[in-house]
Amino acid sequence: MTRTTDKIRNIAIIAHVDHGKTTLVDKLLQASGTIATTDVNERVMDSNDLERERGITILAKNTGIFYKDYKINIVDTPGHSDFGGEVERTLQMVEGFLLLVDAAESVLPGTRFVLTKALNLNLKPIVVINKVDRPDADIERTLESIHDLFLDLAASPEQLDFPVMFGSGRNGYMSHDPEKREGTMIPLLDEIIEKIPAPQNVTDKLQFLCVNIDYSEYLGPIAIGRVFSGSMKVGQQVMVCKGETKGEISKITKIYGFEGLKRVEQNEAICGDIVAVTGFNQDSPFGITIFNVENPQPLENVNIDEPTVSFFISVNDSPF
Repeated sequence: MTRTTDKIRNIAIIAHVDHGKTTLVDKLLQASGTIATTDVNERVMDSNDLERERGITILAKNTGIFYKDYKINIVDTPGHSDFGGEVERTLQMVEGFLLLVDAAESVLPGTRFVLTKALNLNLKPIVVINKVDRPDADIERTLESIHDLFLDLAASPEQLDFPVMFGSGRNGYMSHDPEKREGTMIPLLDEIIEKIPAPQNVTDKLQFLCVNIDYSEYLGPIAIGRVFSGSMKVGQQVMVCKGETKGEISKITKIYGFEGLKRVEQNEAICGDIVAVTGFNQDSPFGITIFNVENPQPLENVNIDEPTVSFFISVNDSPF
């Protein structure tokens, strides 16, 4: 079957720490049939040892869901400003996002930080109020605080018109009805397909931007990123650029797509695909652009906030 860009959806999940985004991804993977229920360990996306120890997301990671004839690429982001670089790199790769808010805790500071970044990029939101089954849940107050947050942060009037879903990621149901306490995650998958726009192919020339890196002892550097236009195939000669400097000509040796918990080898990546690519000799592949040799059109590098440290120097007036 020929894959087309209009059958791809790329989304990020935005939430404060411990509002349930990683559990939500687990349930979406199961509901879509991408992975079997028996194959899932709790908190699939928190694969890093420190993440499992602390119960938070630190590194942005990708997974792919196949639902109907669509491929939904989901990127799980850190929910706090301490790991802002991961957030900014992730949001470059998507057209929309799920804003996940705990029905009892409501909007918290981590939500504001990441939501600001997403709205500045004009990404399409879907609001998900999670954990509606908690005894202390206050759905009306939470929804009101979300509307206030969007009024404060929205960059355009269109961003104030967003769909809202209610449910429990842990119990595996989502609905447009805030009173419902059973069902499946299928309504949320349908909402993603309907409300999140497909990627737009602005040119037929290859443009791939690396926003994350990995390394293999056998394959060398691995560039993880998105095909923003055109397509690439295994064996294709490409130009590698870092910043404004055009680099060497390389050959794509492997392309891996993300499918559930695995990286799956594929022969081609089309516009909108989030993939891992090997075949270049770069000491630091992060931020590189891969494009056609005959018509180089590099993309801009990802801009992230500069790290800041504040401190106060004064005379020690301690009684000790």
